[in-house]
Amino acid sequence: MASDTLIIVPTYNEAHNITRLIERVMNLENQVDILVIDDGSPDGTADFVRKAQKEYSSRVALIERSGKLGLGTAYVKGFEYALDKGYDYVCEMDADFSHDPDDAERLINEVKSGKADVAVGSRYANGISIINWPLSRLILSYCANIYARTITGLPIFDTTAGFKCIHRKVLESISIERIKSNGYAFQIELHFRAWKAGFKLKEVSIVFREREEGVSKMSKAIVREAIWRVWALKFRSIFGAL
Repeated sequence: MASDTLIIVPTYNEAHNITRLIERVMNLENQVDILVIDDGSPDGTADFVRKAQKEYSSRVALIERSGKLGLGTAYVKGFEYALDKGYDYVCEMDADFSHDPDDAERLINEVKSGKADVAVGSRYANGISIINWPLSRLILSYCANIYARTITGLPIFDTTAGFKCIHRKVLESISIERIKSNGYAFQIELHFRAWKAGFKLKEVSIVFREREEGVSKMSKAIVREAIWRVWALKFRSIFGAL
């Protein structure tokens, strides 16, 4: 392992994006490794990752799963991999360029400098920093974050942010195997568990851009899960059952 930092990228049908993304990540100033967790993409995403492995060798890792097992379980699998391999800094990033890979530098540096235990790439820390979303989705996301923040008490504006850097001590402390949320609720639960464990969450303002290639993974089931999961987290916290 040449790097102390791992970026985890879950994928499903990201063949149009994954090669470019890997190239961008490999050229960051901070030398990082990347782990792609592919949920059996029928478009051959994993094949493109394997081609990148030939060029970048041990810096690119791939875990292939049998089907669409969900975002949350992918990240838990990635976190376990990161801890097992000895990485100190672990990042989450989408494959579709809605997250600018260059912003990963800022998140990593916040955690490496000790300013944060979890540096969150926030769409709402400095007003609303989202490009090309339809108004209906923007309203849904914004209201969902107000809802989650009000119920849980989380001290961040973007509770569902999926772009972040986490110090390994956080993952070692919060029993990641107990995180059962799978969609956007996974991000809320991760933030909540880290905060309740006494770790410092810090938002770093980013510009979020709607994907240019491929199809969004948003669904009604993801929204429903987030609605009830925040109450479950709240009550478990009250009764010491986190």
